[in-house]
Amino acid sequence: MDPIALHKVDESNFMACFGLNLRDGQERFVSHPIRSLAQAYVYYDQCTPFAVCRGDEVVGYVMVIYDYDEQTYNIWHLMIDGAHQGKGYGRTAMELALDYIRTKPFGASSRVLMTVSPENRAAFGLYQSLGFSATGRSDEEEIELGLTLD
Repeated sequence: MDPIALHKVDESNFMACFGLNLRDGQERFVSHPIRSLAQAYVYYDQCTPFAVCRGDEVVGYVMVIYDYDEQTYNIWHLMIDGAHQGKGYGRTAMELALDYIRTKPFGASSRVLMTVSPENRAAFGLYQSLGFSATGRSDEEEIELGLTLD
């Protein structure tokens, strides 16, 4: 089986990102890559959108963004296509995103934040298993999780 890799979204893979689909009911947990890539266009000087790929196939999407005000990295919109969920691709994508953040592409911070709906048990469990914990802050119906990289 081909390994999972992150490839920056570009002209060769953005349409495949647009074609990703979630399972029924998951749309309330994550924004579609079309919306996320529009945000990436606006925040181009502080973010990197990635296609999550298995070989040449796009199986997911994730964006890393830097908050210059808080001096923290944020992981936005991680999604794995519904047909590819449950195979460990989300975990690998998160690990690769954290490896990217360790290179400090936008700033010297080692702090990583993200939000998650407590109802999204699979994602919440994944993030906790990677060392993320609640910060005590929330964003609408989602709670903020944080991690300090070593």
